[in-house]
Amino acid sequence: MNPKIVSFSGEDASSYTNNRMDHPNKGRMTMKRKKGKYGLSVALIAILLFVSACSGGGGAGEPEGAEGTPNGTGNAEKPAETPAGSEEGPIDPLGKYDPPIEITSVRIVNDTFKYPEGDDIGNNVWTRTLQEKLGINVKYDWVVSGDGPGGQGEQKMNVSIASGDLPDFIPVNAKQLKQLVEADLLMDLTDVYDKYASDFTKEIMLQDGPNALASATFGGKLMAIPNTGSAMDGAMMIWIRDDWRKKLNLPVPQTLDDVIAIAEAFTTQDPDGNGQADTIGMSLNKDLYGGYAGIDGFLNAFHAYPRQWIKDDSGKLVFGSVQPEMRQALQKLQEMFKNGLLDREFGVKDQGKAAEFAASGKVGLHFGQMWNPLWPLVDSKKNDPAAEWQSYPLVSADAEPALPRVGLTVGGYYAVLKEAKHPEALLKIINLFTETGWGESTTPDNYAAHFTSDGFEKHKYIPFQTWPARKNLDIHLHITEAMNSGDFSKLNPEEQNNFQQIDAFLKGEAGSEIGWAYNQVFGKEGSFKVINQYVNDGSLLQNEFFGAPTPTMVDKDATLQKMELEVFTKIILGDPIELFDKFVEDWKKLGGDAMTQEVNDWYANK
Repeated sequence: MNPKIVSFSGEDASSYTNNRMDHPNKGRMTMKRKKGKYGLSVALIAILLFVSACSGGGGAGEPEGAEGTPNGTGNAEKPAETPAGSEEGPIDPLGKYDPPIEITSVRIVNDTFKYPEGDDIGNNVWTRTLQEKLGINVKYDWVVSGDGPGGQGEQKMNVSIASGDLPDFIPVNAKQLKQLVEADLLMDLTDVYDKYASDFTKEIMLQDGPNALASATFGGKLMAIPNTGSAMDGAMMIWIRDDWRKKLNLPVPQTLDDVIAIAEAFTTQDPDGNGQADTIGMSLNKDLYGGYAGIDGFLNAFHAYPRQWIKDDSGKLVFGSVQPEMRQALQKLQEMFKNGLLDREFGVKDQGKAAEFAASGKVGLHFGQMWNPLWPLVDSKKNDPAAEWQSYPLVSADAEPALPRVGLTVGGYYAVLKEAKHPEALLKIINLFTETGWGESTTPDNYAAHFTSDGFEKHKYIPFQTWPARKNLDIHLHITEAMNSGDFSKLNPEEQNNFQQIDAFLKGEAGSEIGWAYNQVFGKEGSFKVINQYVNDGSLLQNEFFGAPTPTMVDKDATLQKMELEVFTKIILGDPIELFDKFVEDWKKLGGDAMTQEVNDWYANK
């Protein structure tokens, strides 16, 4: 397996579409810009994810605009640029159309879209800024609420694809993108991307490695622009009640045996000191996977990677859930359950119920993601001010390093019909979004006007966007640097707000539990210190398959995942480990072998 996150220099980024995904690793990912990065707080993201999960869901003045362009590539106040494809003069990634143009698209929204009085999806701060700064008027052929998988938005787009009634600029998922490519309806965006994507946008596209752009590449042609997120933010780590660990004189975990010993001590040595045998070592949730109290990180200790395609020793792609390493990991979990180290009621507890268990102060260890202090561990801190939850990197069950698995974090794709007159408008809008959010030319007021202010998430209004993978990691690094130097003048407004929360906690101010949570995420010893270690070590393991769902996946994957969950749960609860062998046989017969063939066919031709 090659676990490296591939990163690129600026030159690499600009030449991506010629070299595709085969470019050599150039070292750790970096975000060159250190000024003007104003992004959504991870706290808000985590809380919204929690609210969505609990509810059953799927997720100030006149704007100043973005003056200037990334890396000195032009000036947004210049006269209109020449049309796409013209060889006259330099291309400005933020050049304004004069006269203005109109482009058509569609929008899929949800209940979290809220607007200031008088605004709506077709008339808001972003539509006005696009008109003012770029000379682009956006017209939506239709707007539908319901952005979850299989929701009304996906259904409406499927109808539009089937009927051929499509706008110039089409937001699609991976399956829909593949359908449109096979129908030969889309424009090849290779040259458009090379010419019109700003250097900063190209840098952002590659911060998590080449897979996002590669997932939109067919036969060497870039057929859509991905809406990128952050894979590194989803890496698993160990969360431990460090006050309990220190009280019991237990070492910082270096191996999986250390973790199990901590879980055993938390179960048997009365870490809360109440004289009762009422604490549990390790928390799980009934769905087994997920960002809080899942088994993913534990499995990674055995080099087992559930629901992920990895390379075997021969270079073939194989499915992680059916490999021998998974059998070993499940057998160890079964042993821990038998010995009382796991929550005996995990089989009926979703993440919300598992979170209540943590808040009650009766469990001291779990595997989870970087945002866990913001929910649910902050409730543990509120209920017991002595509670100290600390993050630690994953550890291994043997001499080989544990590799945290991460997935492809593309929220969708933006494709362009062949007949569209101004395909470059897609890149100009994305360039403006990235520059307004994190570019050197933006200002706090400009960011507030276009991203988050007055209780409105205004970034949602823009039709096309992409996000820096390193945004949250950079917040941690900048706050750490400022705390070490004592110079906080270079922190941007989001970083300043986060540090103010941290500072209130460090000063012992009343009601500063949320400051504790920020400190445990963004502070000097926060969870992003762990992620930074993963990134520097090149240890994040990407999914080797990042194409559209194969035909067998569409037909069989839901059934196979349900079977996997049922079998793995039974094994942990005590069924014979041979049940795993039967699961592997059934998985292969019921579609797994066909999926494996399809995935390897894709891999050979990508």
